[in-house]
Amino acid sequence: MFHMLTCFNLKPEFSMEDFRKSITEFTKHMQETDLVQSTGPIGRRQSETIMDTDSERNHEFFFIMSFRDREQCDKAVNYLLPHEEPGESIHKEVYSKVKDQIFICWEDM
Repeated sequence: MFHMLTCFNLKPEFSMEDFRKSITEFTKHMQETDLVQSTGPIGRRQSETIMDTDSERNHEFFFIMSFRDREQCDKAVNYLLPHEEPGESIHKEVYSKVKDQIFICWEDM
């Protein structure tokens, strides 16, 4: 499997429920087009624990999106890059609610 971790903060005008609805719809669309396997639950960072050692970032939320392999991930990116419908509006519903996002990718060994 190939995975992408997204760390982000919500824009103040949006609730977690707004974001959750958007990411659920986006994931459903991407699964229907065979461009993603799954999106895991949204997590809230617990930075006050000694086990959280990342002092460079202060993102509050995160989730993991999983792909069958790197090829499926690349196809998903190529689907979204032209900013064409139907992918554009459903993707915009997700990214318009977040700020400070970073992405980290890895492949299972």
